[in-house]
Amino acid sequence: MPNRPVKDFSLPSTGGAAFKLSDQRGKKLVLYFYPKDNTPGCTTEGMRFRDLHPDFRAAGCEVFGISRDTVRSHEGFKSKLGFPFDLLSDTEEFVCGQFGVIKMKSMYGKKVRGIERSTFVIDGKGVLAREWRGVKVPGHVEEVLDFVKTL
Repeated sequence: MPNRPVKDFSLPSTGGAAFKLSDQRGKKLVLYFYPKDNTPGCTTEGMRFRDLHPDFRAAGCEVFGISRDTVRSHEGFKSKLGFPFDLLSDTEEFVCGQFGVIKMKSMYGKKVRGIERSTFVIDGKGVLAREWRGVKVPGHVEEVLDFVKTL
């Protein structure tokens, strides 16, 4: 639900540091949750955030991707695609649970638990400003950027 403070959390991050939400106060944040490193939709989404990253920065916004993959997997994915932002590892699904992004999905006719592609914008005071759930990749990153520019 938008307009509510986001509870502080910490996750392992690419680049060897831990990400702590409270350390980001004063900055607008995009947290995008995606199902898996090195899969087609997640690659395309990450590349759009990469390509528009200068525009997010110009709007005073930091971008972070989150999935259940390990930091090691994230490091390879980030390096291969040249992401200028960090990826956060939520192998225990702690933050995924906090944001309610774990869903039962159908994959090749089988039911599987996984991350529903979702994006959240948090303002500089740590308040959830907007959320998108069940995201379709085409045009999504541009829509998020347009929203961030209004904050």
